[in-house]
This record gives sequence, structure tokens and C-alpha cells, in this order.
Amino acid sequence: LGLDPSEPDTWDLAADAMHIPYSEGLGIHPQDAVFLDKEVWDLESTPDDQRPLLLHFHPLVIYRYQVLKQADVVLALYLQGNHFTAEEKLADFEYYDPLTTGDSTLSAVVQSILAAEVGYQELALEYFRESIFVDLGDLHNNASDGVHVASAGGVWTALVAGFGGMRDHFGELSFDPRLPADWPSLSYTLHWHGTELKVTVRADALTVVAGEGEPVAFAVRGASYIVHGGETVVVPLEGQGPVRTGRPRLGDISEQLREDGSMISASVPSTANTSAIPIIPMIPAGEHGDYAVDA
Repeated sequence: LGLDPSEPDTWDLAADAMHIPYSEGLGIHPQDAVFLDKEVWDLESTPDDQRPLLLHFHPLVIYRYQVLKQADVVLALYLQGNHFTAEEKLADFEYYDPLTTGDSTLSAVVQSILAAEVGYQELALEYFRESIFVDLGDLHNNASDGVHVASAGGVWTALVAGFGGMRDHFGELSFDPRLPADWPSLSYTLHWHGTELKVTVRADALTVVAGEGEPVAFAVRGASYIVHGGETVVVPLEGQGPVRTGRPRLGDISEQLREDGSMISASVPSTANTSAIPIIPMIPAGEHGDYAVDA
């Protein structure tokens, strides 16, 4: 790659200097430094004929509200999950899920993974089913333009990391399964540093079968194990993690107080707000047909 030996040290310095905002009052990680200053977009009251938002509202209207096209903070909870507590993950998921439109095909798979982890298992299945029909059901009305490859890869991730509970934080393999109640089992294959692992999750046990190769160390819900090449390790399971009914609702967010004492409110912008955005026309100018701004 031609990396300078000092570059990794520079990355570490940059990482250490990054600020991760946190609201003590709401107990969540704000999307950015001013996100909580905005009012909440009431997605539950937004009619279907005004979706997706970007096709019906000007971006300068959308950006003034707490509303998300896809999972952002929730994605961080998965990718960097070792930096967040279980309580923080639950609080963040319950705050951001009602604010997420899911207009991006990349969103449902991430929401499925975190919903499974924090205990919204029926909701995790709902998001998973949505993700597998992105192209098969043409849910975004653009399947004729091609397959959503990243979303398709996310389906595998939702199975393995969501319901299978696999993580590899700090290069350490671990499992904390969330097998759906109606599924008898879930099986998948991993290749870990050259060793093939066949993993099967059932309601009462996780089984790891190793192919030829070096021993593989892994953890299941905090307990450490090693599977050697050609061997099988069976780990008993007690349940499939926490179970929460329903889904997070907007009403749980609105009317909460910010740290400055002001109340968070939810609303849907009127379409008049869209037309209020000034449109700067471009007019031809010059003999070469160049364009200029009409001041």
C-alpha cells in the first residue's frame, strides 16, 4: 500500500482527538453537536404521499429537523459496539429508530441488527424481511436500474451479526445469538484466519465446527472457548437475550426536555415551507453559451 510508517500513529492521534457528543439529560449520543437543538420531524403523522422526504421537501427544510434517511448513530453502535454499554445502545436505538425514514436501502439491515441486540426481536424480523425484499419486491421502485449490492451484502450481515450475534471487535471473535423464536436454527460459515468455521445456532446451544487449520479462540456471552482444527465445540445457551415488545415510538421522544430546559416538540412541515426556499435561476450569458447567476 505504500504506507509511511508514521501514518498509523497519525490515525491513532486523530481518533483520540475525536469528540463523541453525549446528552446527559436525554441519555443518548446526539448525531452531531446541534442535532438536539432542532425540532423532531413527526414521521408517524407524515402521509405516504409525501415520502420519500427528499422528493417532496427541500433539503434545507429537512436539515432543520431531527430526521434521518438511514441509520447513522445506530450503525456506530454496531460497528463500534465495544465502545458503548448495553444501556447506551438501547437508549440510542429507542431515540433514533422513530426518527429514521428508512428511505435508504442500507438502513433496514442495520436497524435489524441493533433491534435484535437490544431485544426488539419482532422488529428485527420486520426490518430483516424488508431488507430481503428490497429488490425482490422492488420496494424502492428502482429495481430496474440494477441490484442493490450493498443492501444484499447487508442481508448476510443481518443474519450473521444480527440473529447470529457475531462480532469481531478488536479482532476478537465473539457470539451473543438472538435466534428468532420461530426459527429452529440458523447456520452460516466463517473463515477466521484461514480456518473454516461452521456455526449453528439453536435455541439451546451454539455449535462451532472447525475445518483444518489453526485453533480458533472465541467467546460466547463473555465465556472463552477454543476450537481446534477438525473438532466441534458445543456451547449451551440460556435464552436468546432480552425480549421487548412493540417498537420505539415518537411519543417517547417528544415532550422531553433538553438540557437547557426547553421542550422537544414534533411536527410535520407544511409544503409551503418547501416553496419558501429561494430558487436562483441560471441564464445563458456570453457568446459561448456559458451560464451565470441571475442576481
